[in-house]
Amino acid sequence: MDFNLSIGLQAKVELTVEQKDTAEAFGSGGVKVFATPLMIGIMENAALRAVDPLLPEGFATVGTHLDVKHLAATPIGMKANAVAELIEVDGKRLVFKVEAFDEVEKIGEGLHERYIIQMDKFLSKVNKKGIVTNKDTSLF
Repeated sequence: MDFNLSIGLQAKVELTVEQKDTAEAFGSGGVKVFATPLMIGIMENAALRAVDPLLPEGFATVGTHLDVKHLAATPIGMKANAVAELIEVDGKRLVFKVEAFDEVEKIGEGLHERYIIQMDKFLSKVNKKGIVTNKDTSLF
């Protein structure tokens, strides 16, 4: 299936950093600054927003790979945003250039890979996996 996604598609996600968004609150560090996992989360969300609305009904994307640097700290109360740009389409594999900024400087950059999935097939496979892991393990 051809999804007709064009190189150059972009999306942006923005938030204001709150206490709940800090490394300290997230458990990824002991400092009250924007947490790296949350910076990565808005990068992934920007990539999703760039392409998912253009996919046929029943299709979505899932993240499969990240290579990201967190370059600078962002304090509570400052706005942060992430921009994702589609730079490669290889069948169902999509590669994005991702960048994050606060109100002063670039705070992160890297590449993010997503894969187009057919939701019903994907969830069927995941649900089968759940059945296996939910077996009675009282013998152990």
